[in-house]
Amino acid sequence: MASTNQSPEYQRVEKKFLEAQNDEERLVWLSEMIREAPKHKSAEKMQANLKTRYIKLKKKLETQKKTKKSSSKGIKKLDMQAVLVGFTNSGKSSLLKALTNAHPKISPNEFMTKEPIVGILNYQNIQIQVVDLPSLKSENFDMGIANMADVLIIVITEINEINEIIQSLPKIRGKKLIVFNKIDLLTLNEKRKISETLKSKKYDFILISTLTDEGIEELKEIIFDGFEMCRIYLKEPGKEPTTKPLIMKPSSTVLDIANKISHELARTITGIHIWGPSSKFANQKVGLTHKVKDKDIVEFRTK
Repeated sequence: MASTNQSPEYQRVEKKFLEAQNDEERLVWLSEMIREAPKHKSAEKMQANLKTRYIKLKKKLETQKKTKKSSSKGIKKLDMQAVLVGFTNSGKSSLLKALTNAHPKISPNEFMTKEPIVGILNYQNIQIQVVDLPSLKSENFDMGIANMADVLIIVITEINEINEIIQSLPKIRGKKLIVFNKIDLLTLNEKRKISETLKSKKYDFILISTLTDEGIEELKEIIFDGFEMCRIYLKEPGKEPTTKPLIMKPSSTVLDIANKISHELARTITGIHIWGPSSKFANQKVGLTHKVKDKDIVEFRTK
């Protein structure tokens, strides 16, 4: 250090660099270190070293941003999407594995989830897309996916995490569900106090353990109930209705259903018959403006 005659200002900036919490901060302080570095001949190697580190770190950040952008675009949102958010080591990846067909890497190391991971929760013949986002404090966290979620699953291990998470996500439009994980580490009395606190704050919540699977089946039902939707079963003349429903928004019309199936379908329809909650009687003939209800059966007759 003595041979390069580092100034007190350089040493202060270097200390800031070493204390930086993420690569963006490190890049800023590296730039300052280059500016404050000694300019005499014996420090040339040191200057070159700093510039090389700066270039490599800048390239790394640019690559991460491109990867993040492409990964977000690569997730096609399904009709029903739930998104897991929370801090590192909250157990989001374990929960994704417990709920869906996904097999994410699970580790006690911090910030293991580097990009959104998608799994499918199959419930009552319906596919629910579940997305596990990187930690809320990670530079890879995707605010856009969180904002667009139909159901936001906030995974916590301490009650005081809730406010920080919700305040960090001011533009969330979906229903919020608090999932308190790792209750296998708590006593009955501790679990009771947590439940009472969450009830008093009027949160929709559930206590679970991804280690013992306690609460997982109930959680699947709660997630399913969190969606505003109509399940529409399609039927061909003379055949039984499909067992896998078409998912529509509440107050959808028969025309909305036809357009979702095919934009050409509406042009060839000669008759529409309805069974279920929105019909006055079984096999009722209706028009394209008829509003459907959950669990309706719709039969299109075409030319």
